[in-house]
Amino acid sequence: MWGKILGFCFGFMFGRFFGAILGLYLGHLFDKSLKSDFDKAGGFSSLFKGDDVHERQALFFSSCFAVMGHIAKSNGRISEVHIKAANLFMDEMGLKGEDRREAQYAFSSGKGVDFSLKETVSDFKERFAKRHDLMQLFLEIQIQMAFSDGVLAEQEKQLLHEVSKQLGISKTHFAFVLKRYQAEFNFRQHQQRFKQQQSQGQSSSYREGSGHHVPPNNNMDRAQALALLGLNDGVTEREIKVAYRKLMAQHHPDKLVSQGLPKHMMELAVKKSQDIQAAYEYLKKAA
Repeated sequence: MWGKILGFCFGFMFGRFFGAILGLYLGHLFDKSLKSDFDKAGGFSSLFKGDDVHERQALFFSSCFAVMGHIAKSNGRISEVHIKAANLFMDEMGLKGEDRREAQYAFSSGKGVDFSLKETVSDFKERFAKRHDLMQLFLEIQIQMAFSDGVLAEQEKQLLHEVSKQLGISKTHFAFVLKRYQAEFNFRQHQQRFKQQQSQGQSSSYREGSGHHVPPNNNMDRAQALALLGLNDGVTEREIKVAYRKLMAQHHPDKLVSQGLPKHMMELAVKKSQDIQAAYEYLKKAA
């Protein structure tokens, strides 16, 4: 509103009638942009709900581990792989003492027969309305748990669909996020194998009986890099840059923490940013 008023006044002062029209139009664009940024920050609702960042971080933390526990038990029982994945996730976050016990309690509550996935995700969405990047990261974390054994079972996929739907994420975007995480999972597995190779002194070995040197396979290929950015072959350099900037903005650790991501989970956002950066750097050099 104020953009239109000020634009009209300044436009009239410098260009009379035509200046006023131009100023009014530019003021409209300013108001529209300002409203968009304000909505992304939570709108007026964040001013009246007592929307304290620490409360949001606590809710993200408990909801995240509870839903992880529910997904882990989707096949009827929790496998050792899922338990190991949950503990590894806690280790990566540096959870100890009371913080770790709270995470374990939330994870266990998600396994209970009286746990309501719909209610939990609905409450989460209500508190994090308009914070689309955080809701997407929440979904990515659940995909990570479902994918911890390298296989996405049908029951797990159905639950992920349900979580995605409750968050208001479209089927198309869910498929995009799932495809991107699969690429991220494959890339990290690739990195892990290479590190194991190095530690065993096999990175410069020769293929037995061939006489040919086997080069260390630590670099991703073009298909991996494109998949990490959610792209297909045939894209332009500009499309690659746009996808990279968008993903980096979505996973920026400081921004996510200010919106409600628990500081313990900051390392998760950092790793995702590093993977995105590695994919972009590869494509830049290969261009």
